[in-house]
Amino acid sequence: MNNEMTALIENIKEDYLNWTTRCAGAKGLDALTETNKTMIAEFNEKITFKVNTKYIKVVTNSTVWGFVVNTDNDKKFKKGDILKAAGWAAPARNFPRGNILEGGYTVGWTGA
Repeated sequence: MNNEMTALIENIKEDYLNWTTRCAGAKGLDALTETNKTMIAEFNEKITFKVNTKYIKVVTNSTVWGFVVNTDNDKKFKKGDILKAAGWAAPARNFPRGNILEGGYTVGWTGA
């Protein structure tokens, strides 16, 4: 599960880089301003995840990006399901946005 979480974090970082590059109208990293490069570096440094019994919380800076189900004993979801954040401490339990163990999911840097 650790490898899949690392891949999820890298996918989120990549989406932020792609978004920043598009918004800046840059053609590659070399064309980005120093401000853009600083923002990317800060985003990459501050994205973390915390493993708990039931969920893994993914945090970008001071915002919850989403949650990943970390148990086989959930009545509605499978282990590895990506859930949108309903708030700081809990996921939205309406439907999964993908599964990190099965792959094939898409992510946005703004949230699950």
